[in-house]
Amino acid sequence: MRLAPRLAAMSAPIFLVAACSGGSASPSASLIASPSETPLSSEAATSTPVAPSQDVGDGAVVVTFRVADAEEYRILLTDPEDIATAERLLAGEEAPSIPNGMIVRGGDGGVNTGYSWHIDPESLEFAEVTTEVCDGRPSYVEDRTLTGEWFCPWSAEVVEIEPAG
Repeated sequence: MRLAPRLAAMSAPIFLVAACSGGSASPSASLIASPSETPLSSEAATSTPVAPSQDVGDGAVVVTFRVADAEEYRILLTDPEDIATAERLLAGEEAPSIPNGMIVRGGDGGVNTGYSWHIDPESLEFAEVTTEVCDGRPSYVEDRTLTGEWFCPWSAEVVEIEPAG
């Protein structure tokens, strides 16, 4: 199992813990992390990002994710590797499946229509494992139940990819 590079670079320690029963380790493991963990940048740790315009580059796409079979949100993808990963996931192929990115609050949400936030496309990466503190539903970001700067919904599924523009 590999941790996403940005996740591994966070300043708070992360511990991989396997539950034990009768002296044998459980096959499933979970991550436990401090709720105060932040990216390495002290500037990012002390301020909430403000919504910049979401510039759409050549080849950019908008990916729609469904979370917990209930809510949807959209992310602008500009990186060819991220786009390829999203396409593999839409096709039902194996790939790191957790979209992990920095929340940009304020404004109209850009491509994330219906919300007042979006994910910074430059920060997005697909991960196999993330900490629980960034897991949740899009509505948790909107109503600020999820208070961190990163959003990584574990149950997110790619349901649509369309050209940006």
